[in-house]
Amino acid sequence: MKELHAVIFDLDGVITDTAEYHYLAWKALAEELGISFDREFNEQLKGISRMESLEKILIKGGKENEFTYEEKEKLATQKNEHYKTLIKRITPNDLLPGIEAFLQEIKAANIKIGLASASKNAFSVIESLQVGNYFDTIVDAATVKNSKPDPEVFLKAADQLNVAYENCVGVEDAEAGVEAIKRAGMFAVGVGTKEAMAKADYIVNSTGELTLAKVKEKFLAAK
Repeated sequence: MKELHAVIFDLDGVITDTAEYHYLAWKALAEELGISFDREFNEQLKGISRMESLEKILIKGGKENEFTYEEKEKLATQKNEHYKTLIKRITPNDLLPGIEAFLQEIKAANIKIGLASASKNAFSVIESLQVGNYFDTIVDAATVKNSKPDPEVFLKAADQLNVAYENCVGVEDAEAGVEAIKRAGMFAVGVGTKEAMAKADYIVNSTGELTLAKVKEKFLAAK
């Protein structure tokens, strides 16, 4: 019988929204390289790795062949150092609506909690938000080879929690993330529009709508 044993969260756009800081850091780098960068283009970078994001920006500016791999790594590091400076401003007030209450419900029900993030800064962000005590495991981009939509980060989190994949729920706000959850053989909760979250098993408009009772109901009803 299928049972809910773990909930595995994405970080960005689910626990907190550091998208604005990513946007500002990428925009600064792009403009330094003479590439125009706006919020619309920034949407394409959601849920993908740092190097993939950089490649997209360079392609947009027609500069993809102007840098060696080492130079690209330096550019990506430069962006990340700027981002790390920006996220020092994060406090528990930056938790998205309803998230701490949802984490409390899951913890109280003795269901394991994991984090599966595309960010290499997941640990420092969780620390700044002061919610580390809720998580039984944290898997970030620094410890996996493949970025979403590859399921590796979710599979690794479940393995570390010692929970069967079919007994896990994944919570995501990016299309690539939802695809990763489904490819991991897990039940996918999507936070966002019905169009963007079309592949999710259960969709909510915002994190404020997340409750353990509803997630469990949908999870148990799914085939």
